[in-house]
Amino acid sequence: MKLSLLLVAAYACNASARLNWSLAKVSNPTADQADAYARIEAAMTKAVARYHKFATANKTIRVAYAPGVPTAEANYNGDLRFGSNRAYMTERTAMHEISHTLGVGQTAAFNSKCASGDWRTALPLLRSFDGANAKINCGGSHFWPYGLNYDNEWSETNADRHGEYGALS
Repeated sequence: MKLSLLLVAAYACNASARLNWSLAKVSNPTADQADAYARIEAAMTKAVARYHKFATANKTIRVAYAPGVPTAEANYNGDLRFGSNRAYMTERTAMHEISHTLGVGQTAAFNSKCASGDWRTALPLLRSFDGANAKINCGGSHFWPYGLNYDNEWSETNADRHGEYGALS
């Protein structure tokens, strides 16, 4: 596997051949909404660009600003929501949530790989990064290393590795 708050909206659409996303926007945003939209658009633009460097996944992602969401959340159906906490309107969070839309923690295939350890493509790549004893860990709908689950996991190298290996997970 290579790696809702529906508003009467104007859509900011950013498309590519692989990952396509759109951010639902109200037509007359409050200052809070306008700020959130700008931050979310910046995060998603960077995250999708990084994924496109490494992955060929095809997915349409519907992004929304949902103040009631504590951090951010996404599902395999392609819905991704950012809450009001600006600390999570980042490239790291966007990449992490995009991985959920691609199946991480959301599909039987992912769960099967976690249970069996049968990561035919991702594990050799991980070992090329981290050595012969490296292994993919799973828990709570997440994987590590390189799952970008927390801010302390962020670095340019880790983000690239997430894009390269996470898309295979």
